[in-house]
Amino acid sequence: MFRWFTVISIFITIFISSYVFFKEPFEAYISYLAFVIFFPIFFAKFGVPRWPVLLFSPLLISGIVFVGAGQNTSTMFTKIFVGFFASVLFYHYVLQAFDFKLKELFQYYITGALIVSFIGMFQLLSYFIGFTAGYNYNWIFNKWSLTEGGIGLRLNSVFSEPSYFAAVISPAFFTSLYNVIARKTIFMRRWHSIVIIIAYLLTFSSLGIIGIFVAIVLFLLNLGIVKYSIIFVPLFIFSFDYAYKNVPEFTDRLDGTITMFETKNYKSYDIHGSSFVLYNNYHIAIENFKVHPLFGTGLGSHPTAFDKYSLTNLAGAVDIEFNKMDANSMALRLMSETGIYGLAVMFYILFKCWIFKQRSASEEHWVMSNGIALIIILYLARQGHYFLNGFPFFLWIYFYLAKDNKIELAAQAEAKAKLEAAA
Repeated sequence: MFRWFTVISIFITIFISSYVFFKEPFEAYISYLAFVIFFPIFFAKFGVPRWPVLLFSPLLISGIVFVGAGQNTSTMFTKIFVGFFASVLFYHYVLQAFDFKLKELFQYYITGALIVSFIGMFQLLSYFIGFTAGYNYNWIFNKWSLTEGGIGLRLNSVFSEPSYFAAVISPAFFTSLYNVIARKTIFMRRWHSIVIIIAYLLTFSSLGIIGIFVAIVLFLLNLGIVKYSIIFVPLFIFSFDYAYKNVPEFTDRLDGTITMFETKNYKSYDIHGSSFVLYNNYHIAIENFKVHPLFGTGLGSHPTAFDKYSLTNLAGAVDIEFNKMDANSMALRLMSETGIYGLAVMFYILFKCWIFKQRSASEEHWVMSNGIALIIILYLARQGHYFLNGFPFFLWIYFYLAKDNKIELAAQAEAKAKLEAAA
């Protein structure tokens, strides 16, 4: 009973971010309650793990220095540093508590992704039959919003926005795509895979569409560009063409982003708002990085950099100041707040721990790794919150999966050598 309570409590922190207990002086998500419950238990059992401390020590020192230099506020630094470090530490404890049984943990995640996908399908069905309480969840979640579009309603299930749904279930989406394409049942039944794919597509999210393109590239890299290009290249072209012609949100954002980066016209209201927001935060991150390249200006400092470098400060500029807190992109936020150090750590993990099919100890290893690589890429591109929806959980799974794969490959090589020697 306690084990299931633990599993449910932990995975609620990944799938439920649309409810907060209070918003001031900070937003208290459900995950914080899990931290309070489990931290004393985990700390008493495991002590303080080495990796989180090593990773955050430079960020702590540089952060204090930049607060003292007036490049950040003590309130913002403390709030982001404590939240980020606590989340990273918590999910490392989770892996320890489950004895680093990565496939078991990923299976729990897949189950959660399937549940929220079913809820999303129920949401759409409720919308079509006019059952308001079944498709509008404002009566349950206080950070949830109804998003019109698509086929009338863009699916977001228990998540505050369709893009959050698409991002969080992207590893399950990748796994589902592989199951359908290869006729496999890795981590789930085939019809479960179909449910997740349909739910993912019905978000009509620009981030979700980007996820489809990235997933196709990952499949080409793993399965063979030459061998499978006849399948995936037409699929890529068809998907892009369909999305561009039939999903206005994607079309407007893509056209707006290209136009914004080409013309740098920060005065035009004709450009999609999110395109301006992305370009503005790109400009801010670049300018802050030029001055503070090594460690940025500390965790939580992007709002200060925003006030200093935002294009909205210029005469006649578009007056949109969205994503001031998170830079609209984790890559941009890392550049602004942690500089080369933060970017180097993230990209080192992404590329060094990436498991390709050709050097995978098992089918599950490379599928899990590439599914999680997908969510990392999506977060780097368009999700700026460091620890919302359990992002560090996926990073730790990804990191230790590479280690586990290396150990299993060595064991397989040793077993093969013994067989050959015996023969």
